[in-house]
Amino acid sequence: MDRQLLTISTICFLVAVVRTMAELRGGSFRPARFNFFTIGLGFIFQTTFLSVRGHDLGRCPLTNLFEVLIFIGWSIALFYLLVGPAYRLSLMGAFTAPLVFLIQTFALLAPIDTMHRLKLPANRWLEFHASFSTLAYGAFALACVAGVMYLVQERQLKTHQLRSIFYHLPALPDLFGAITRLLWWGFVLYTIGLISGFFTGEPLPRAQVVWAIAVWLLYALILQGRHLHRLAPKRVAALCIIGFSAALTLLWGITFSAQTHSP
Repeated sequence: MDRQLLTISTICFLVAVVRTMAELRGGSFRPARFNFFTIGLGFIFQTTFLSVRGHDLGRCPLTNLFEVLIFIGWSIALFYLLVGPAYRLSLMGAFTAPLVFLIQTFALLAPIDTMHRLKLPANRWLEFHASFSTLAYGAFALACVAGVMYLVQERQLKTHQLRSIFYHLPALPDLFGAITRLLWWGFVLYTIGLISGFFTGEPLPRAQVVWAIAVWLLYALILQGRHLHRLAPKRVAALCIIGFSAALTLLWGITFSAQTHSP
């Protein structure tokens, strides 16, 4: 039943993608409310899936790569619902929905939903660490999406090749404001997750700890450069894409290790 809920959620995000593409091809982009509604509906089914899976497991549903990917998709949708309306970023849904759709489609089709027999009681510190770190990935992912939107609009302005999508993109200051807020949210959540990882009582692989700290330092430098005005907005947007790509490699390593050491 839980996978059926996830399938319905994925269809909701697909509907948002198809509607946006149809609107853009027709030259009349007006799916702001529609995108928000369909992504919100998909978010509800994501939440229900995570609730059902967590109840079945008796712990936070972050026990394999499948569940981690769905949790990331859920956190991306959550931050979109929080940030999009606040900054009137109507087109952000057109970039967010395909990302979540691809994540969930891969999770549903790939043979990665391996259930482990969990005999030991849940480690609350480990669950706290995993959940906050994964929430941070959602903020970083949406900052990456906003960064892509910023670079697309900035390039169109620079080359004077204004396509139809340009007129539906939010103003550059609004986009940069959203990027900054998402970076701060992600950085704070990631910091909490990183620190709590040392209280889990579990052995931490040195390579993963070093890489996690490196990712933390990268985002710290981005925010420091932004605060001191040493990084142009264009560079901040590009670094958001680089930072999220680096964070994804760490995610795969952590998940693989968790599967390897599962009881």
